[in-house]
Amino acid sequence: MIKDTIKTSTEKHITAADILEDPNYIAMSYGGYREKTRDIQPTISQLKEDMKILSAMGIKILRTYNVQLQEASNLLKAIRDLKKEDSNFEMYVMLGAWIDCKNAWTGKIPNHEVESEQNAGEIDRAVALAKQYPDIVKIIAVGNEAMVTWATSYFVRPNVILKWVTYLQELKEKGELDKDLWITSSDDFSSWGGGDPSYHTEDLNNLIRAVDYISMHTYPMHNSHYNPQFWLVPEEESNLPDIEKIESAMQRALLFSQQQYDGVANYMRSLGINKPVHIGETGWATLSNEHYGADGSKAADEYKSGRYYQLMREWTKKEHISCFYFEAFDEQWKDAQNPFGSENHFGLINLKGEAKYAIWDLVDNGIFKGLKRDGQSITKTYNGKVEDLIREVHVPPLKIETTYNY
Repeated sequence: MIKDTIKTSTEKHITAADILEDPNYIAMSYGGYREKTRDIQPTISQLKEDMKILSAMGIKILRTYNVQLQEASNLLKAIRDLKKEDSNFEMYVMLGAWIDCKNAWTGKIPNHEVESEQNAGEIDRAVALAKQYPDIVKIIAVGNEAMVTWATSYFVRPNVILKWVTYLQELKEKGELDKDLWITSSDDFSSWGGGDPSYHTEDLNNLIRAVDYISMHTYPMHNSHYNPQFWLVPEEESNLPDIEKIESAMQRALLFSQQQYDGVANYMRSLGINKPVHIGETGWATLSNEHYGADGSKAADEYKSGRYYQLMREWTKKEHISCFYFEAFDEQWKDAQNPFGSENHFGLINLKGEAKYAIWDLVDNGIFKGLKRDGQSITKTYNGKVEDLIREVHVPPLKIETTYNY
């Protein structure tokens, strides 16, 4: 019975190890922002609405990204309130502490060799929240894509992440943090040694030794533009029906992520280290007027996004890999100047309260009955009409084509 396989907070002290290794604990990246600016923070009431929706979906652990703003602390308050209202309510958090280099986001030239003076305060805030909510905060992630060099506005060297991971591990040893709290950094697969050998440094190796597990990111959708060879339709498939070309491309996208995962795991093992490797972030946008849209790689649409979601969930559940899917809800602040930019459209539910194709089945199963988001019931996009959805789907370019606009 499901009741026997899912551990509840009343049965035992739930740890990160319990959560990440159990496929019944479905993971999700979460941001609750509704507006075009993060100056307007989601309210406690709005956060509670979101938690009820996500809980109904079977989500049991959320990933947040920073503690500079009120959202993360308010989220923890909302979860605690819901637990008081219902002793069976279960939701845990992977708390992100944002890490920057010196001069990041200032208009000055970023100095990637020196860390921001703000980092210490960010770590202190994360520690305080982990102490205040030990029943909810089960993981602290030091930095988000903070080591990958394409994050040109803010990346730091691995020694900075190592410094703060070591600091947090020492607090655990002193008994100032829960001994079962897991510490990691959440970064691109390449930053963890799974690709470009330029990342293979002794500082990275020591970081791998210091974390409790590796949280890696993989984004085949982005690579459909930046590294498209896996994505393009091979000549031998050129005569297949369009839907089969698309399905074949999505299978290659799954393989692409699996290979990146294996690259990280293999590098870790080459160091004589054997720790869990989980997916801290992956996702697929449903709309784009840039590199991934109809005039680019033709990757972004609801159908492909839905298939990627299904394929990733099936694979990671089978292999007992936790997968923090990006993300629960669309957030329009991410690219506020371009409403059709892909960054605004990674959610499984849009800002009109419509469930996208990936989770139409949950609407059919009635799991959202009685739940609302900002006064809107959860319905299906396209009014649930598959034919209308498919009409907007583009086939990936052929490998033999050389004129598509990338």
